[in-house]
Formats: sequence, structure tokens, C-alpha cells
Amino acid sequence: MQPSLTPFRVAVIGGGPAGLMAAQTLAQGGAQVDVYDTMPSVGRKFLLAGRGGMNITHAEPYADFVTRYGKGAAPLRPMLDAFGPQDVRDWVHGLGVDTFVGTSGRVFPTDMKAAPLLRAWLHRLRESGVQFHMRHRWLGWRDDALVMDTPGGELRVRADAVVLALGGGSWARLGSDGAWVPLLAARGAGVAPLVPANCGFDVDWSEHFSSRHAGEPLTTVAIISTGADGKEFRKQGQFVVTQGGVEGSLIYALSAALRDQITANGSTTIHLDLLPDLSPQRVADEVGRPRGARSMASHLQSRLGLKGVKAGLLRECLGKEDYADEDRLARAIKRLPVRLLRPRPIDEAISSAGGVRWDALEGTMLKSAPGVFVAGEMVDWEAPTGGYLLTACLAGGQAAGRDVLAWLARG
Repeated sequence: MQPSLTPFRVAVIGGGPAGLMAAQTLAQGGAQVDVYDTMPSVGRKFLLAGRGGMNITHAEPYADFVTRYGKGAAPLRPMLDAFGPQDVRDWVHGLGVDTFVGTSGRVFPTDMKAAPLLRAWLHRLRESGVQFHMRHRWLGWRDDALVMDTPGGELRVRADAVVLALGGGSWARLGSDGAWVPLLAARGAGVAPLVPANCGFDVDWSEHFSSRHAGEPLTTVAIISTGADGKEFRKQGQFVVTQGGVEGSLIYALSAALRDQITANGSTTIHLDLLPDLSPQRVADEVGRPRGARSMASHLQSRLGLKGVKAGLLRECLGKEDYADEDRLARAIKRLPVRLLRPRPIDEAISSAGGVRWDALEGTMLKSAPGVFVAGEMVDWEAPTGGYLLTACLAGGQAAGRDVLAWLARG
């Protein structure tokens, strides 16, 4: 981008990936950029996400990549076209950090850490003139000025344009608390309610079951469920039984459809294939073999390797009559019903859905508030884990920065 002739002043509120990418784009375009964040330092959620390995994007074919955003795929597509997975990798390399592709297709920094990447990025931003203002909580507008609550008292800030990148509603202790929702609603912006995404679900386990199996992983299982299109599908992976429900990667991957089904129907039922590598006939044959004086539990462990939490689930989810009936038991091993009651609270979720509606935006600018742009997770889209969330936040931040520069250039 060519630097603008007039050094416009732009306020970026929110120091997560979307806000920092907007700041980078604006600074490259010649704007004077001030980043405000309520936390003592920027990138808190970014750093937390990197504790288990900083997954920055995904290396699957781009045509498949863009479908992972569900209903948000169409409006996000132009942003992702301009700054997609390979652009993310190139940008990381430009900061002096190498990357590699894991066996699942996920892309990581070579050292798997978020902190070196964030340090290099902040150094680059400061070199470009970006100013950071920490412990500044945005309270809204007064007389067309931004109002900040700061350690030194209330502060009013005037800017030629504003980028809001305040995150969704998960991980409130890291600054993403959704407090912006009523502020934008009062400004006339359409906002869809924030709801949990990539989340666990409550199940009404018995005390007997939860006391024995909470925290145990279910490895090599498949879930049979109903997709957003109403068609049944199955997905294999692993998840964890919790004290009051289920959580983990396989559950997170299905959470959007499961959450929406619960919203529509009050609850939803998934079916577990406890032995996805065995055919229904093989399971039926093994269950039906003579067991002599052995208990059914011992028989299942001996013939099928069913023990621990998988065996516990059969006893938990089946009545005595079904468990004693070999045909019904064999069918249940391949299709065990588990009723999900509700998503876990939004503050426990990895991310959130909902936010500023796409029809409330012209590009990334609020139709009801010219000069105010939004980016990142506070817009109404969601994505599974696997690098999709971060990629879309970065792409949205760049798009907002470019939209600001174009709007300012038009005068």
C-alpha cells in the first residue's frame, strides 16, 4: 500500500490477532495508529492458545479450508482470498519464525511456541510507529469521542476512524468478555447473541459413573450425529468424559451443529460407535459367543477388549434388559445413545459464535456508525479448532485495516 499523504489517526481497540493485524495494515498505509487494550499486555488469549502448541493455520487444500466456516464461509471468502493460509505462513516467516506441517495438516511454528512470534510481531509494530496503551477499557462514546477507563481516570480519545477488535464472549479473564455488545446495539448495530463454540456439553451422568470415569479419555470412537443439513454422518476421533458431560476435540468439531440442535429441540442425542474398527457383524458374533459362567462384563473385555470407560458407558446408557439381551447389546456397542442437555457456559468455550451481523456491515464498517470498523471474533462467524480461528482473525484484521484506509482516502 502507498502511504497516505495525510497522517490520519486511527484507534484500534483490542490487542488480539485481529486488532494487531489491523494496526499493522494501517501503519503500512501511513496512518498513525494507537492500540488500546483493557489488559496489562496484548495477545493474552493468543499466548494461552499457544501453550499446547501454537497452531497458526491449516495446510489442507484451500477449497476445503474455506468450507470450515459454515454459514460464515461466503462473507469471509473475500478476506480469506486476500490473506489465506499460505499468506499466514509467509507472514510468520517474514517475522523470522519457521513453520512446519504436522501429520494432521495443522501448521505450527518450528518451536511450537506463541511467545517468540508475538514478540517479533510487536517489535515490528513498534518500529512502524504503532503506540500501545494498556489498561484502557473502552466504555463507548461521548460527544463522538471514545471514552476510556484508565488507571489515571476517564480519558476521551478522538480519532479519524476506529477499528473494534474486541473478541467474542469466551475467556473473559483474558479480556474477551462481550461487554461491547450493548455498546454497539445502542449505536444501532445488529448483533446476534454470543453463544459458545468449540465447547463441551452437559450430560446427566449418574454419580456412580462420573465418580469412576470422569477425566478418562475415549480413544478410537466415532460419533454418529445429524448435520446442519439434516443428514446423518459419522466422525471418528477422541474425547473425554467429564464430571458432568463430555468435551474434547471430537466434541468440539461437532459443537456448532449440536449446539443448534439443542437450541431448537431442548436437547440432542448423539450415538457412539465404541468399536469403529470392527463391523457390526463381527461385534454381534463376538457378543453371541458362549460365555459360560463369565459375567457379560468379563465376556466383553475378553472378546472385544471393552473395559474401563467404554464398558462403563454401556452400563450407564443401557437399561438392564438391553444389557442382558445379546442382540440389543451388540447394536448398542456400535450405536450407543448419549443425550446432551446443554452446552457448557460460554466462558469455558474455546471460542464463541454470534456477534455483529454481516447485514449490519458494509465491508467491515458498521452501517449505523460510519468510520467504525469491526474485525475478528466479534463478527458473526465461527470455526473449528485447527488454525481456522486464527487465520480468519488475521484475515479480518487486514480487511478492516484496508477498509479504513480506503474510507479515509475517499474523505
